[in-house]
Amino acid sequence: MRGRKSNQGPRSGQAAAVSVRCPSRPAIADWTKGMPVFVPQGYEPGYDYPLLVWLTDPTDRGFDLARVMTRMSLRNFVAVQATGGEAAVWRAADTVSARLSIHPRRIWLIGHGIGGTAAFRIGCRHPDSFAGVVSLGGPFPLDESAFARVEAVRRLPMLYCCRGSSAVSAAAHTDRTLRLFHAAGAMLAMRIYPGSGELSRAALGDVNRWLMDEICGTSAGLRAHAAG
Repeated sequence: MRGRKSNQGPRSGQAAAVSVRCPSRPAIADWTKGMPVFVPQGYEPGYDYPLLVWLTDPTDRGFDLARVMTRMSLRNFVAVQATGGEAAVWRAADTVSARLSIHPRRIWLIGHGIGGTAAFRIGCRHPDSFAGVVSLGGPFPLDESAFARVEAVRRLPMLYCCRGSSAVSAAAHTDRTLRLFHAAGAMLAMRIYPGSGELSRAALGDVNRWLMDEICGTSAGLRAHAAG
């Protein structure tokens, strides 16, 4: 995730969401290389933003990065949608980091559905490369040796959000996941929601708060206090 930043990024106050299909911003569209990119309102090039790399569910044709990020936060994050597996994650992170002001230690994987499971998988394979993982509806990939690098994975905060009906129907999988994390001493927060979707305003609002707590050190401080 290396790259030289350009001073030709979006100016403070530009609209939040951009993509290659947005003809009103061709200068931004040129560098996105076909990837939807979300630029926060009031973008400040002198501030190193957290970057959310979104992995989506291939069956969810209606996923809209701009709409999802607007529900989550208009100002806190830069976001990019990566499609095409692990290689696409590195390409997306490098492309955005080379152009916008991104904190190199605050690159988060976040996925929906199958993309959430992929986010868990990639994050555990490369725990030193990411600040943490969020899965919205994608269960943890058990039986894949995801904790092969357990010492590093222990330092990787993870959040799993799912519908109540999913938690009930997959109770055995959820129980095994929680037992695995407990035995490994790894960090997994879990949120269960009523309703039919993990991309609701309530769920995305919780993700925003959880991420900001982790970024600002609130959660780490609470964990250290509890351990003491």
